[in-house]
Amino acid sequence: MTAQLSPCFLCPRECGARRSEGEKGVCGAGNRIRVARLALHAWEEPCISGTRGSGTVFFSGCNLRCIYCQNAKISWEGFGKEMTPAELAGGMLRLQEAGAHNINLVTAAPYVPLVVEALDIARAKGLHLPVVYNTSAYEKVETLRLLKGYVDVYLPDLKYASEETARRLSGAPDYFAVATAAIYEMLEQVGGEPVFDGAGLMERGLIVRHLVLPGHLPETQAVLTWIRDNLPRTVPVSLMAQYLPYHKAQYFPPLDRRLTEDEYNLALAAFFDLGLENGWAQELSAADAEFIPAFDLTGCQEEPKKE
Repeated sequence: MTAQLSPCFLCPRECGARRSEGEKGVCGAGNRIRVARLALHAWEEPCISGTRGSGTVFFSGCNLRCIYCQNAKISWEGFGKEMTPAELAGGMLRLQEAGAHNINLVTAAPYVPLVVEALDIARAKGLHLPVVYNTSAYEKVETLRLLKGYVDVYLPDLKYASEETARRLSGAPDYFAVATAAIYEMLEQVGGEPVFDGAGLMERGLIVRHLVLPGHLPETQAVLTWIRDNLPRTVPVSLMAQYLPYHKAQYFPPLDRRLTEDEYNLALAAFFDLGLENGWAQELSAADAEFIPAFDLTGCQEEPKKE
């Protein structure tokens, strides 16, 4: 499967980088897995983090260029440590031994063939936890199909609905068309009826996330309307309030400020007015919560922001 790295057409950018020959793709990824951190992570939805934390693997690089990125050091600058699939498999097994409820792959799109190889190795050595795929949803359907049978829970964002907003904020005018097609594929793989264990942890299913942005309530309304019209009512929606003006946001008003209480209340009102029934909301104070991982298995020092 590593032959798929050269030329690389794994993501919607289809940049054709010959990663096995040393070139880096638009996402910043080369020919080896690069991981910023493996850690127990308490800041996901309750059914993912549970009481002991999600076993989170923060991958370096990203095929979006969000001007408000909370993890620009990782996504834009490639901070992290190179790993072989066998080393990544070992990290997953250590997360399992540490008590993680699941293995949570964050922004793994540039490395999917290598991640599949790592999961095969880890499973052969006793990995039995559910696998969560935590993504911006800017994914090719063909690449997601490589994950069929490997991913138990899909956790995609649905950021925007309009081409202009997606172009201006993430450099991806085709975002909505690509992301909705990807979410349909995720739904096909794991189904629309979530499966939970006796402790309320999700073992299989789909959760769609949407981060409410300052001054962009029409985007929220359009995203929630699409979810209402196109996904089963059983699919939970996570409506997030944790926006802070990171990275280049200071140059893009109104993203240069925090979300207001009135804005988030209007987003919640839209959720209920549309008849959505399932999901999670956040307190505005979630934006101020500190992310303190239980441990770091990569040896890296930079701490990613909470997802």
